[in-house]
Amino acid sequence: MTIPPGIKPLTVSQITQKIKSIVESYFEDIWVEGEISNLRVPISGHYYFTLKDEFSQIKAVLFRSQIRYLSFEPADGLHVICRGRVTLYEQKGEYQIVVDYMEPTGAGAILIAFEKLKEKLFKEGLFDPAKKKSIPRIPRKVGIITSPSGAALRDILKVLKRRFYGLHIVIYPATVQGEKAPQEIIDGIRIFNLLGDVEVIVIARGGGSWEDLQAFNDEELARSIHGSRIPVISAVGHEMDYTIADFVADLRAPTPSAAAEMIVKSRDELKSILDSFEKRMRNSMMRYYELCRVRLSSIERRIVHPARRIWEIRLKIDELVERLINASKRLLSMKIASLNSRDFLLMSASPKKLISSLKRELQHSETRLRSSINSVLKAKRDCFNILTEKLDGLSPLNVLKRGYSITWLLPEMKIVRDSSDTRKGDSVRVRLWRGDIICKVEDVKE
Repeated sequence: MTIPPGIKPLTVSQITQKIKSIVESYFEDIWVEGEISNLRVPISGHYYFTLKDEFSQIKAVLFRSQIRYLSFEPADGLHVICRGRVTLYEQKGEYQIVVDYMEPTGAGAILIAFEKLKEKLFKEGLFDPAKKKSIPRIPRKVGIITSPSGAALRDILKVLKRRFYGLHIVIYPATVQGEKAPQEIIDGIRIFNLLGDVEVIVIARGGGSWEDLQAFNDEELARSIHGSRIPVISAVGHEMDYTIADFVADLRAPTPSAAAEMIVKSRDELKSILDSFEKRMRNSMMRYYELCRVRLSSIERRIVHPARRIWEIRLKIDELVERLINASKRLLSMKIASLNSRDFLLMSASPKKLISSLKRELQHSETRLRSSINSVLKAKRDCFNILTEKLDGLSPLNVLKRGYSITWLLPEMKIVRDSSDTRKGDSVRVRLWRGDIICKVEDVKE
């Protein structure tokens, strides 16, 4: 077959571009509901996944810039509602949804809300085991909050009647499913706390779907359970069902029937416990009686007749008096010996004796001092005479004695050693051996 005249074939790119233009303009802003599958997160950080329902599927992408706005973690099998736009990937000719917003729906949304509330209350300490109140071993009055027409109440009453017939039970009727259920259960807790005589509260409900148990995942109900002064037992659903109320309650029972068994023990168990207590009490009393008997016998052996006791005391007094006399004598002897010793020491240290001794020592010292002074004076005198003789030998006066003289030029008193030191008419002073003469120079000869 040949191409008709005037027909120009379109390229694959042209067709793809036209389809892209039509699709993107028509599906510019859409909401799509489906289940996530084939979720993958490459190194780029974008979320690539497939949205599918019972009959079809479509590829989708959630870019990293939009991930921070999510309030949950996407996962395979999660049912979600997405808002975005349809675009065509030209290179492969495939269309996909570019997701701008995504939120979970159905059971997935409930599970996410449950986990968020659970984490919040856990951080606040509402699950702390240390804050949980203990359940009375044998409560006298039990409060039950549940539906009066439900199987849970019948199971609890049946077990209580079988285990402990005649127990005082107060029932607060409340719906355990739907929007009104949390507030009615809260009212029941408040009423029991106001009454004050209820010793334990049981919140009960039979099994059901995850959605049916949502009343027990209410935050206000959790805080009411935590704030109750009366211990609270949570008996909601089957053994595998867990709710926020189970984590906050002081005790979690896997089923309503199990809660009844936890509240009270059976009559046989109580009778066994009482028998055990009675036996232990009897044994304790017998042991105490035997102990008292032994102590009494010991006391009887220690008790003596008063006359004998007085005689023993007299002997003891006589012995003490004798010991006192002997001790007094020994003490007196010791004091006398000490006094004599101190008297001898005092006489030895008498001032008269000391003065006599000091006088003798002073006289001896004086004699030695005089002798030393005389010896020193004689030595000094001999040394002086020797020095005097030496000084006389060197004295110029001895020279003058031999006929020499000393001449001074007046008035300067300058010693004349050379005739040139004087001139005719100068006055001179001449020292002789005895006396001085004043002369006038008549003539100078070299």
